[in-house]
Amino acid sequence: MNAIDRVLNAIDRVMSYISPEKALRRQAARRALQVLNTGYSESGASVRKKSMKGWKAWSSSPQADIDMNLNTLRQRSRDLFMGGALGRSAIVTPRTNVIGAGLKLKCRIDEEYLGISREQAEQWEKNTEREFAVWAEGKFCDALRLNNFYEMQSILFISTLLNGDGWGLIKQANPARYFPYSLRIHLIEADRVSTPWEVNSGVIRYTYLNGINGRNSQNGNRIINGVEIDSNGAVVAYWISNGYPNDPANPTNVLQWQRVEAFGQRTGQPNVLHIMEAERCEQYRGVPYLAPVIEHIKQISRYTEAELMAAIVMGFFTVFIKESQTPMADFPLAEAIPQGEKVDLDPNAFELGAGTINTLPPGYDVETADPKRPSSNFDVFVTALARHIGAALEIPYELLLKSFTASYSASRAALLEAWKAFRMRRTWFAADFCQPVYELWLSEAIARGRITAPGYFNDPLIAKAWSRAEWHGPAPGQIDPTKEVQAAKIRVENGFSTRERETIELTGGDFDRNIEQLRRENKLMGQAGLISVAPNGGSQE
Repeated sequence: MNAIDRVLNAIDRVMSYISPEKALRRQAARRALQVLNTGYSESGASVRKKSMKGWKAWSSSPQADIDMNLNTLRQRSRDLFMGGALGRSAIVTPRTNVIGAGLKLKCRIDEEYLGISREQAEQWEKNTEREFAVWAEGKFCDALRLNNFYEMQSILFISTLLNGDGWGLIKQANPARYFPYSLRIHLIEADRVSTPWEVNSGVIRYTYLNGINGRNSQNGNRIINGVEIDSNGAVVAYWISNGYPNDPANPTNVLQWQRVEAFGQRTGQPNVLHIMEAERCEQYRGVPYLAPVIEHIKQISRYTEAELMAAIVMGFFTVFIKESQTPMADFPLAEAIPQGEKVDLDPNAFELGAGTINTLPPGYDVETADPKRPSSNFDVFVTALARHIGAALEIPYELLLKSFTASYSASRAALLEAWKAFRMRRTWFAADFCQPVYELWLSEAIARGRITAPGYFNDPLIAKAWSRAEWHGPAPGQIDPTKEVQAAKIRVENGFSTRERETIELTGGDFDRNIEQLRRENKLMGQAGLISVAPNGGSQE
C-alpha cells in the first residue's frame, strides 16, 4: 500500500465517525475508480491523460465510414494519380509488378480425378491454351473493341486501385467466322454503379435516402451504393447507370439505371465481375488504394511544387537597385551594353552583359535576391515521408521512389517484402477476374464443340477438374542474377522447389516450352557442327 492509499484510508476512518453516510459514498466512489482503471482504460482508451483527451475518434458501420466518403476519396485519388509523381508511382508500381503485360493462362486439369493419363492431360491443356488465345489475344473479346484480354487486366487493376473497386460486365454478341465466340467483357468505372434516384416526373420506384442507401420498392431489398442485397445481406443485383453523374462532356444525358442480377438464375455464372479488396466485414464497396495516405501525398506534391518554383526563381540572377535621388536617366549602368545589342529599348530598363565592368554613382547599390532555396533537406524530408507512405501501401520506399542506394541485402529484402503484397494481390485478382472469365469462355467453347470435356455440364466437381488453371505474371526483379540462379539450382537439387516453378519465378517463362525449344536449338547447332548432340536431342558435354 502506497502513502496516498494510507492517507485516504485514514480519512475514511475519520469520516466514518463524523458522517458514516458520506464515508460509504466515498468508499463506493473509490471502488468505482478502481474498476475503471483496468485494461486499456489507462492506455489506448484513456480519457483522462492530457495526451488523449483531445482524441475524439468515432467509427460506425462500413456504409457510414466508407460509402458516405467514397466520392470524395475517388476524386482525390484520381487527382493524385493524374497530377502527382508519387501518387502515380504508388499506382503503376503495383500494376507493373502484379499484372505487367497480363496474367497468362496455364491449364492445370486434375487428370487423376478425370481418369486420363498425364500425356492426354498435357495434350488437352496445350490445345485449350491455344484455343483460349484465339479469344484473348484479339480485341473482339472487348465489348468496346478497344483492348485485348491482357490489356483489359491492366486497365481494370488500375481502376480498382484508383476507385476502390473495378467492374466488368458480361455480355454476349453474335459470333463471326473470324471470331467464333460470343463472350464479351465490358469494363466500367465505379461511378456508374450507384443507387438510383427519380429524375423524371412520374411514379417514384426507388426510395432514395441519403445518396447512398435506397430500397427497391418492388421486392423490398435494400440498395447500398448501387449494390442490392436481400434480407440476409447477400448480394443479388447491381444497379448500373448509363453515364457518369455530373458529366460535363455529356450534360444533356439523363441518367437511367438498369438492374443487373449478380448471377444467372439457370447457370449460376456471374453477370457482373466485381473486383474489390475488402477491409471490413459487410463491406460492399471498395476503398481507393491511396485513401490512407491521400493527405501525405498531396502535401508532398505541394512541397515539391514550392521547391521547384524556388529553384526556377534562383535560375534567374535577380538584382534590385536601391532607391536613390539621382535621376534614372543619368544612371551609367544603362550604358554597359551597346545600344544596338540591348533587348529592351525602354530608357528605364537596365540590362547586364557578360563580363561587363561598370561603376555606380554615389547613392546607388545593388542587392541580390537570395531566397536560400531549394532547401538542402528536400531529399531527406521527402524520403522520410516516402517511408511512411510506402509502409502504409506495402511498397518499400526504394521501390516507390525507384531509388536503390542501399546494399545488395537491403535492396533484396525490400523487393522480397514488396513481392509478398504483389503475389497476394495477383492471387485475388486472378480469382476474381481471370478465372471467372476463363470458366465462362471454357463453358462456351465446350458447348460449341471446339473443346471436348466429357461430363463438364453434368457435375460441378467434374467441371472444376477440367477448369483448374494457374495465372502467371511478371517475375520478381533480380538484383544479382548469378546469385538468384545459384539459389534456384540448390532449391531444385534438394527438392525444395521444381524446375517449372523456378522458371516461372525467375523469368516468367514456361519450362516445358523451354525444353522443347532447347531440343530444337541443340539439333540445329549440332547440324552446324557447333556442339555434339546426344541421341535424345540434348547436347553432350
